[in-house]
Amino acid sequence: MTTTSDTRKLFLFYLAPEFTLLAFTSALETLRLANQVIGDEVYEWRIVTSDGKAVRASCGLSITPDLALVEARKLRASGVKLGMAIVCAGRNVQKHLDRSLDQWLRECRSQRIPLGAICTGPHLLAKAGLLVDKRCTIHWENYPSFAEAFSDAQARPQLYEVDDGIYTCAGGTSSLDMMLHIVSEHHGSEAARKICQQAIVGTVRHRSERQRLPFSLSQDIKHRTLQAAIELMAENVAQTLPLAFLAKKVGISRRQLERQFQTSTGCSPSRFYVKLRVERARALLEQTAMPVVEVAIACGFTSGSHFAKVYRTSEGESPIQTRKPQRSKDRMASSAVMSG
Repeated sequence: MTTTSDTRKLFLFYLAPEFTLLAFTSALETLRLANQVIGDEVYEWRIVTSDGKAVRASCGLSITPDLALVEARKLRASGVKLGMAIVCAGRNVQKHLDRSLDQWLRECRSQRIPLGAICTGPHLLAKAGLLVDKRCTIHWENYPSFAEAFSDAQARPQLYEVDDGIYTCAGGTSSLDMMLHIVSEHHGSEAARKICQQAIVGTVRHRSERQRLPFSLSQDIKHRTLQAAIELMAENVAQTLPLAFLAKKVGISRRQLERQFQTSTGCSPSRFYVKLRVERARALLEQTAMPVVEVAIACGFTSGSHFAKVYRTSEGESPIQTRKPQRSKDRMASSAVMSG
């Protein structure tokens, strides 16, 4: 039987199929290290899956759970006090929805049990209706499709977010940052600092830090004003922000901003806006079943034909051709399951 003392906090980690191992273990290890540096078992944890059977991570490694979801739902009734319930997801999160999970998460919320979500886990919280008007984040690759599917959530491209007892993070190592924040709330910043020393982590990143800038993986954007302008543009892809407005918001002249774009990106602000739109469109084509015309509108293009022309020029293929490989993968996966 699962028990916990008044001084210990029990964390339940729900693992969805294809969850991201790095994000999950970064969160779990933070709790283990917290116990080590504090010198007491202040945290306990249990692993939960939908049916109580082993679940496979996106890397192929299987994890054996402690509880099935039905057993986790009975813990509260048996008098066990939960410190937090965290959902961990990864690839193809839309394929791993579970009504029983929705009900359990809503029950936890109604009982004011803190909730967490890692990597694409925020999708599961949103599906349960728990992110309406709540600040949240999700992995940057899934941000476009999430923002379209759950427009009532206040999705942001930060490392992690905290809003009214709901903690969401982008996955990867950002789950460590989020858990360090939680440990700091419980036991102070000194405990978090000691955990960083044990984990060979240089600094604790603040939740306000962005996951990435568009194209920043291949470009060295040094100007803070340019970074701020690009962030504003990325958050307003559907409707063009005037250059004069952007310049005023970041505190420089229009001419200075134009020069920064040309020097750092090799293109004008208007051309960079097109690149942002195409990047967002590709993500929606690959991650959602939205009609091409709706993708065009969501990304700020005036018509489907204009979108198709710009997209082909940029990507070397049509929007339909981008979507076809994903459909083929889905069919292959379905065939493999049926033959297995």
